[in-house]
Amino acid sequence: MESASGGAATSHPNTDEGPSTPLKSQNSQPEPAEASSPAPPSRYESQKRRDWNTFLQYLKNHKPPLTLARCSGAHVIEFLKYLDQFGKTKVHVTGCPYFGHPNPPSPCACPLMQAWGSLDALIGRLRAAYEENGGRPESNPFGARAVRIYLREIKDGQAKARGVPYEKKKKRKRPTVTAASVSVISNEGVEVSGGGSGGGAEGGGTVGDGGSVTIAPAAAATVVTSTTVKTPLPS
Repeated sequence: MESASGGAATSHPNTDEGPSTPLKSQNSQPEPAEASSPAPPSRYESQKRRDWNTFLQYLKNHKPPLTLARCSGAHVIEFLKYLDQFGKTKVHVTGCPYFGHPNPPSPCACPLMQAWGSLDALIGRLRAAYEENGGRPESNPFGARAVRIYLREIKDGQAKARGVPYEKKKKRKRPTVTAASVSVISNEGVEVSGGGSGGGAEGGGTVGDGGSVTIAPAAAATVVTSTTVKTPLPS
């Protein structure tokens, strides 16, 4: 039967549902997840970047200006001396009455300089930054022999002037645990063998090196059972 408008009457298969949405193609790729924000650089990486930019600015302001390719160990030492004006470590001169005094009782007119530890750490960061920015290890000016000698002289000089010796930190030795082997030699005793400190003592002392102690068992308890036998009386 035709409708009043002349068209064929058709019924929607899903009359109770809303408007249908087109199906996604089977070959469609899932939408990529939002890219996670990169982790912030570590404190070491941030400091290394600042040190590297400071050194590049120093080369730019150098008279005459220097390029990184022409930089040598001598220029690195000049840069370290330039940084002394920003130092905060009091280094006593030879004529100062507090020369070699670790805790001077009053202030003096000796200059402030960069501490040796700060310079040593700075050179380590710049040495790594140089190679990360395309420099070759064999031409790294921060690893030059002259720079190592200069740092050693600064270390020794400041140790004498400040009265603070720079001692290399000793690594803590891990305690060694000596395992003792226990072997049962019979039902009457136990033999303990193994390394130890000190000499052996009778009756349970410490085990000496390469020695053994035989521990005698306690005396076995004797169990006596009594049996009562009843005899019939004569009739």
